[in-house]
Amino acid sequence: MSDESVIAETTRTGSELRLDLPPALATPPGAGAVCDEAGARKIGRGAAEGFFTTGPVLVAHASLTARRLGLTPPPRSSDLMDVLELYAFVRPARFCAPSPTGLALALGRAEPKSPEEQATALRDAAAALLGELAAPAYPEREAAYVLALTMQRAGWAWGERVVQALEAGGVRARQHRGSGLDVWTRLTEWEDEAPRGEAGSAPVDSESARIRLEKLLQASGLDETRPTQSDYAAEAAFAFSPRNEEGRPRVLLAEAGTGTGKTLGYLAPASLWAERNQGAAWISTYTRALQRQIDRESHSLWPDPAERRKKAVIRKGRENYLCVLNLQDMVQAAQLGNGDLIGLALAGRWAVHTRDGDMTGGDFPGWLPGLFALPAAHAAGAANLVDRRGECVHAACPHYRTCFVEKTIRASRKADIVVANHALVLTQAAFDGARSARGQKQDGETAALKRIVFDEGHHLFDAADSAFSACLSGQEAAELRRWIRGPEGKGRRGRGLEQRLGDMVNDNETALKSLQDAVRAAAGLPGEGVSGRVAPASGEVNPIGPIEAFLAAALNQLRARTAETNSYGGAEFGMECALKPVTEPVAEAARAAAQALAAIEAPLLALSRHLEDILDDEAAELDGSQRSRIEGALRGLDRRARMTLPGWRSMLAALEDGGDQPDPDFVDWLSAETAFGRIHDVALRRHWIDPTVPLETAVIVPSHGVLVTSATLSDPLQDDPFDLARMRTGSARLIDPPRTLKVESPFDYAANSRVIVVNDLVKDDPRQTAAAMRELFLAAGGGGLGLFTAIRRLKAVYERLGPDLAKSGLPLYAQHVDPLEVGALVDMFRVEENSCLLGTDAVRDGVDVPGRSLRVLAFDRVPWPRPDLLHKARRERLGGKGYDDAIARARIAQAFGRLIRRGDDKGVFLMLDAATPTRLFASLPPGTEVQRMGLADAVELTKTFLNPETT
Repeated sequence: MSDESVIAETTRTGSELRLDLPPALATPPGAGAVCDEAGARKIGRGAAEGFFTTGPVLVAHASLTARRLGLTPPPRSSDLMDVLELYAFVRPARFCAPSPTGLALALGRAEPKSPEEQATALRDAAAALLGELAAPAYPEREAAYVLALTMQRAGWAWGERVVQALEAGGVRARQHRGSGLDVWTRLTEWEDEAPRGEAGSAPVDSESARIRLEKLLQASGLDETRPTQSDYAAEAAFAFSPRNEEGRPRVLLAEAGTGTGKTLGYLAPASLWAERNQGAAWISTYTRALQRQIDRESHSLWPDPAERRKKAVIRKGRENYLCVLNLQDMVQAAQLGNGDLIGLALAGRWAVHTRDGDMTGGDFPGWLPGLFALPAAHAAGAANLVDRRGECVHAACPHYRTCFVEKTIRASRKADIVVANHALVLTQAAFDGARSARGQKQDGETAALKRIVFDEGHHLFDAADSAFSACLSGQEAAELRRWIRGPEGKGRRGRGLEQRLGDMVNDNETALKSLQDAVRAAAGLPGEGVSGRVAPASGEVNPIGPIEAFLAAALNQLRARTAETNSYGGAEFGMECALKPVTEPVAEAARAAAQALAAIEAPLLALSRHLEDILDDEAAELDGSQRSRIEGALRGLDRRARMTLPGWRSMLAALEDGGDQPDPDFVDWLSAETAFGRIHDVALRRHWIDPTVPLETAVIVPSHGVLVTSATLSDPLQDDPFDLARMRTGSARLIDPPRTLKVESPFDYAANSRVIVVNDLVKDDPRQTAAAMRELFLAAGGGGLGLFTAIRRLKAVYERLGPDLAKSGLPLYAQHVDPLEVGALVDMFRVEENSCLLGTDAVRDGVDVPGRSLRVLAFDRVPWPRPDLLHKARRERLGGKGYDDAIARARIAQAFGRLIRRGDDKGVFLMLDAATPTRLFASLPPGTEVQRMGLADAVELTKTFLNPETT
């Protein structure tokens, strides 16, 4: 296709509203598209750039449009009208992929294929959305009108047209109106209820599980139960049978091939158990995509949306949810000219309509903050609006009764099914276990973790590794300082300990002194800009305080013992070296750093004990709000004074034992993270060699029943296919060994898939990799997913591949390149049937794309585990070379499982690495045959297999 663009326009007239819309510019690869009175016509790239830079013009995702035109992301302007912003206003909290195609599909239109169709679709979308506002039945018109007036005054490009559309539908005449920005006054409040009590022990038998599954399938519109799915549900009931002795849970490891229907398979016994025992069954996943899928599947259990909201609750860590106080702070700053008032108004409008306030993977449009170039501190997205800083004041917050986190916690206590994620379950279980060991009651969020389903169970080992590790870094230490002392820079939001707890301890001299001592001692922690002092570009190191001095010494040891590039990935992975033998400067600095941390830990513990005394001594006088506030403060103090600080001191103490031998249970090492060629953090890290040890203790053994399930749990080359799964799930050491189950996929892989190793490429040459992916993706007509084991290679291939695909009109998106988060990239890949996508592990794990949108999947090379210090220690302990093979085999099987999602899917799986051993394909489903051939033959086979009608 030539380097041209397309213009088209229609002008629509309603009974009371004339939509005088400007041209609508769309920029599919190698072209563009616009809507004006002259109709559809092609223009060159220069003309398309002119439309974009001079305006007024309609676009879909201004920053992405700019990147396609070779321009820098634009600031917000009255001449640049992003239709996605209009969609976010008109249909808050409703899904839309961020492209002209996504807009068309969200509005119920056909997928626009050509540039001309995309241009027309974009303008039609704008007209349709304004038409919705003009309709007399548009809901909550008055609130929308008040906010639109405010946004119009702030210079919103859509302001005038949105106001006119709302007025056309009829608004009441009022002399005075507010700004509409105070959305927190319109949020519903949660209501507390009596505790539910301990769940019962009524069993779920296999036959009941089969019957429940049959009813769920009928409710989903399916007439018959697949035998394998029914067997899976019946076996899964074992995890919901009562245990007979403490510390001896019922554990089932169940591998269910793609297409088995395992979600409904385990929801059947889980929902039965919840009903019979008045308790919550927890479903834990690794990816957000699966959380959403499970939520959709729960529709068959509770078709009524109101009932489903009570029965099925999605639960994440508080860092995923909108903090209403943060929103209010940012809105007030923006009203004074310090912020993006328009973006915040749109975020506030979403807050009123959201299901649960989830900003990361929920119904918040993640693409919204990135549409225009804004200072990072002003972006109205998750980075600034969620509670990432641990500053929650709980009951002292003016929005406590409308807090989304509190609503979700309370809802989960009454729910039948709680859909959580591995990170939340494991970190909260570790925290609750530590509190229980001290005789304190568990936190209400996961105290009911008696029945757990770990879906995507192949990730449980990695999730445990993250949850039970420790890291003393410049950024982590600076975060602790900010939590204690509050924000110390200009324009920073937040509250220190004195602001959060001062009024609780003012009447106790000892407690007040502890608070003041902690604040004073925290001055020894790194402050803002720590990386610029520890690892400055100029080389003039200037550490402030004992922690920064330790990190500077650690960086010197790193540089002495390793290079800033390495043989297995380059500078993108930074540097790392074994901690021991430690240099004398590091050992000396560690002693001073440990003393500084102890000086913070002691007063925090004293403060914690004082708050515990208040709960005991004044129990009769405390109201619910005061008790909640104290309990919330204690949770924060416990995490830091009883977990984080002792963990850091323990790592530093290991440097003073005088020996050079590593701890047999842990791996301690030094690392430096890099970005854009600069070191941005230095860290001392500690991980369990086998993280299933704490996983077993904190999660598996205390539970009553656990189901670990995945499409890739077993390894056929092991003597016992489930040996590795037992080891990597914490069930190998249980008194009662876990049951195992393997259910094959019902799909005909021999007929519907091809597996090819391309054997005539040089895998280290990005030009050859790009050429191979180009020919394969073109042969398939798009629908290609390229997976990479290194970001550097992904970017190199993208630069060569993008222009070539653009000439054929195939959109190419890429993680780490396009200004969109992974979820939005996958959404666009899913809705645009002929688009292509490049990504790394996060894309492989998060892709759920049934149908033709994914029909070719190509690995750039074997996904071996990266041989860093931690992996090498585990390989030595857990299986040697066979451990590497098992991990690579599982990753290949997981990626292959992304390709065939339905019975009528067809797909080609390729490995562009001639050295790929055949043994790594042993975990693929029965019926798959691995073929080795040159690129030309692979391209021809791909073309004839996926498009037989064209041959």
